[in-house]
Parts: sequence; structure tokens; C-alpha cells
Amino acid sequence: MEPLPRGPGRAAWPLTCLVLLCLRWPGAGAQAGQSFQLQQPQTKVSVNKGEMFNLTCTTSGDDHPGPMKWLKGWGSENETIYDQTGSFPRVTRAVSESNTDFTIHIMDARLEDAGSYYCVKFSKSLGGVQVFQHGKGTEVSVHAKPSPPVVSGPQHRAGPGQSVPFTCTAGGFFPRDISVKWFKDRSPILARQPQIITPEQLKSSYNMSSTLMVMLKEDDVRSQLVCAVQHPTLTAPLTGMYQLSKALRVSPSVHVDADRLSLSEVNKTANFTCHVKGFYPRGVTITWLENGTEIKVENTSQPVETPQGLFELSSLLQVQATEEKNGSMFTCRVVHDAQDPISRTATLQITAPARDGLSNWSQAYNGNLLVIYIVVGVVCTVLALLVAAILYLIRAKQSKGKSSPSARLHEPEKSSEATTQESDPNNLTYADLNFDRERKTIRRMVEMSQQSEYACIQTSQAPTSDDNLTYADLDMVHLSKAPRRPAPRPEEASSEYASVQIPRK
Repeated sequence: MEPLPRGPGRAAWPLTCLVLLCLRWPGAGAQAGQSFQLQQPQTKVSVNKGEMFNLTCTTSGDDHPGPMKWLKGWGSENETIYDQTGSFPRVTRAVSESNTDFTIHIMDARLEDAGSYYCVKFSKSLGGVQVFQHGKGTEVSVHAKPSPPVVSGPQHRAGPGQSVPFTCTAGGFFPRDISVKWFKDRSPILARQPQIITPEQLKSSYNMSSTLMVMLKEDDVRSQLVCAVQHPTLTAPLTGMYQLSKALRVSPSVHVDADRLSLSEVNKTANFTCHVKGFYPRGVTITWLENGTEIKVENTSQPVETPQGLFELSSLLQVQATEEKNGSMFTCRVVHDAQDPISRTATLQITAPARDGLSNWSQAYNGNLLVIYIVVGVVCTVLALLVAAILYLIRAKQSKGKSSPSARLHEPEKSSEATTQESDPNNLTYADLNFDRERKTIRRMVEMSQQSEYACIQTSQAPTSDDNLTYADLDMVHLSKAPRRPAPRPEEASSEYASVQIPRK
């Protein structure tokens, strides 16, 4: 607090000593005016910084000669705030020229104004000025509202997925009690307690700082942070805001559209389109290079904002597709927000000129037709091979079916007499027997006619391969006509039998 100017009647150290003596002996001078009364009713007064506050003091009874003053503090450290004869710019009387109401107004309250104030009645005597009566004192507290909070972000932009710090600061408040809350798009965010900076002087204001870590997202372009500060001097919180777009950078995706280049013709125009999408902020630079050498391009659109708040644009490069440029590489280089460039490259491919006046469409059609012919030829070849294989398997099966077991019986050459007997059906001299490839069981042999005579062909163990014995020739004059006897019992399970039945003459 700036020192107040001294009034012409202000006492110095002698007066201070006199005041101390009067405090020790409060009854001094009381006999001079027993009916005089001084009232200082206020015990506490609270005021906000910069506002006006009142200190009330009234008197009653017989008037007593001597000045009225307001002192801040008591004892050796007291300070005169108001004197009837002095000049005090910030202090005025509530009722001017009144002999009973000594209430004062103090303008533009400051933090230094906090303290105890006393209304004092002095009396004059031969020894000088001394304290006659004083009030009980009024405790004045000055509250200071915090300044509007300020939210600051990182010094450099960050991309989605990165956590960056944000700081909320406010100062000049008194008393110390203060609270801070953070919000992101009206949703509360947990944060640590604010850091309070204590002033060097006891009656000075406090400062506050609160820090919050936030992970950025791609859709934070339109999001904002809010820092809300609450203090006893405030009826509603003070808020500070920060747009997250100031701290966010979304790098673009770059693509060069060159699908039509493979069908480009000599001396025709080939189009290269560079698409730059999904970036923020909008500042971007596009340059084209041909085989590493920068070329000038003017067909670049202006950035267009998407519903998500991001930007996109495109750049068109037109190239005369001459034979000398065949295989040339064209690069789209994008620089966004002073970051490292992003490059995408496409190659110019030129097809040979069409002969006999055929257009590119006819060439493509002929190429597709050739592919169809090749596919049809392959399918026909496969089908022919399958048919040949099937025929071969059928013939092999038929040839194997004919190789069934057989037995032949022959007689020697017959005489002329025997020739005459060929018409006799009972004179059987030759037989071809063809059997299926199956074993004849003993039961089937026994069930044959009892008048049959048998010729037995017994083979050894059947070989494992398909080259089994399937044919036999038997030459004999005639079969033995011994008395009937049962068919011989096979000695081994692998025997195969052929029976010949000869009717009796």
C-alpha cells in the first residue's frame, strides 16, 4: 500500500507514546466528559479488490474538544487513514461536516488495505493531544478475484495418437482457496490439483497453474478444451478455452492415379492425377518431378474442407506421350505443414502404334480372342486324352476277360471207320471248356451227375501275378471206362478242376 500523505495535524513519535500511555490507562481524561460515547459497531468487513468499503463510527453525548481520526493498526505500527484536517484522496466522509457521524468510505480497495481499523477520539490538554476514547476495531479483509484463466498448448503441432500438455493459468486472487476443472467438449477430464504459487509478501495475491495431458485424435479438429476456475469471490466460474485444432496435425494420404497410362498411345496426352486427402491444417504444397527434375504444373485445385474438418485437393499433370518419354518416371511430391515431403511415383508406359489402322480397342479385343482360343485348345486336348485313356482301359479289360481257364481233349487221328461214327451224338471225342476265374468247390463237383467220368488237372500253388495257367490240351484215345468211383478229393485248395462227362454207349 502506498503511504498515505500526512495531515497537518498528524502527531509523530510524541503522539505515539501518548497513545501507548492512554492504552495502559484507558480511564485517562474520562473525568472531563463522562457523557461522551463512541460507537464502532462493525466487527468484520469483507471487500473485493477494486471495490469501495465503509467503516462506521458515531458519537453521542456531550461534545468534547479534540479531533476524530481513523487509525489502521494499533501501537507503534499504527497508520493514520483519515484525519479531519488532512488530505486523503481515497477516503471521504459519509456525512460531511457532521459532529456525530464519522463514517468514512474507502475507494478502490487494495490487498494492502486488509487489517484492523480503529475510530479514535482525541482530547486537547496543556500537555498536548491524547487519546480520549476509541472503538473496538473493525477487521477488514480484501478479496481479489482471479484473472480470467488462460489455456496454452504445446509449442509444436502433434499428430493423432500423441499425448501433449495443456496449461491453465490464473493469478491475482486472494484468499488462497481456488479450484480448477477441465472439460473436453463438455465432458469432464480428471486432472491433478492445481499448483498454487505463494506470494512473497503476506498481503499479496496468489497465482495458480494447472497442467493436463491430452491424447490427440484425428476427429479433434473441431474439439475444444475448457478450463473452469472457481473462487470464493466469484458467483460463477471463470472459463478459458483452447481449440485442439491449434495443436493437431493430420498428415495427408497421397496417391497418384495412373490407371490409364498403360493404354496411352504415341503422341497422345497422358494424364497423371495426384490425390492428396485427409490433412490438417490446410497449408500444403504440391510439386511434380520428371525423372527427378522439377516441372511446372498449374492444374492444382484449392483445398476443400470435408465434413470431418479435414482437407483434400488434387493436382493434374498432362504429358505428351512421345516415344522418347516411354518409361519416364513422374513423381508427385507433397509438403504439408513444413514436414518431410511425401512422394508417390508413376511410370509412363506407351504401347506401340496400332497397325492396319486398328485402334486400341480392336487390339485389346484381338488379344482377348487369342486367349479364348488358347483356353479352348487346351480343354479339347485334355478331353481327347481322357477319351483315349478310357478306350484303352475298356480294351484291356476285354482282353483279360477272354483269358479264362480252358481245357481241350483231343483223340488221335481217326480211321475211316471212325469217320462213319461222327454222326453218333454219344461219341464225344473233343471238348473245349472255358471257366470263369473262380474256384470250384468240392460240393459243386460232387453234385455233378454220378455217371460222369473225370479228368483232373491239378496245378501247384497259384502264382501271385495274373499269368495263371488258363489253357490246357489233353490228347488221349479215350477215357478209362473203369467202374464208377467218386470224384477224386482235391489235395490242395489251390487245385483247379475240369470235368468231362462222356455218355455211355
